[in-house]
Amino acid sequence: MKVEIVPCLADNYAYLVVAPDGDAAVVDPSEAAPVLEAARAARVRLRAIWNTHHHWEHTGGNEELCAAVGDLEVYGHASDRGRVPGQTRFLEKDDAAAAGPLRARVVYNPGHTLGAVSYVVEGAVFTGDTLFGAGCGRIFEGDPPMMAGSLRKLAALPPETLVYPGHEYTAKNLAFALTVDAGNEAVRERLADVERRLARGEPSVPSTIALERETIPFLTARSLEEFAERRRRKDSF
Repeated sequence: MKVEIVPCLADNYAYLVVAPDGDAAVVDPSEAAPVLEAARAARVRLRAIWNTHHHWEHTGGNEELCAAVGDLEVYGHASDRGRVPGQTRFLEKDDAAAAGPLRARVVYNPGHTLGAVSYVVEGAVFTGDTLFGAGCGRIFEGDPPMMAGSLRKLAALPPETLVYPGHEYTAKNLAFALTVDAGNEAVRERLADVERRLARGEPSVPSTIALERETIPFLTARSLEEFAERRRRKDSF
């Protein structure tokens, strides 16, 4: 399996998840044009759209891709029925998603939205807006216990798992992490590395679950109250 990073909008990432035979899924196509261009350049056949949640900047390209390609399966959580454009597959807890020979295990992780899911496939996880580089998404539809539980579920994946989130937020998240734990050397080292990458025009992704365990300040909260307080602080950071 190969993953192609497709920058979209101002700071979004879509991803082409490509099987050895050239069949591919696209994760969270916020706009169609960059995805179609990347698919043509990589000479892949789009078979499915894997949406992590319903927000427009993750689903905005769905209908145009379906019109351009045809016969695409569009995956999203069952609770997002009517909110994911073109949705044909309605995932339940711990269901699976497919694209040609690819099979992804679906992790239900509500908090950012009530229908948020991640896709785990061949040593990689596509986390949308639940788990970012060094952070997590805002809590819009869920509550702190939901988000804390969802983060712990993703953090329990094998440490070598590659993490592909929905946005390029890593540098700002690391800056916030230093306000929580100024002595965390892993955070400082990662921030320096991310800043070098971004200066070269390179993405900060993928990371690994092992690195996220060390640098996400929400995972080190000692109580649910501390988790919620950190999330409130990050909202206005």
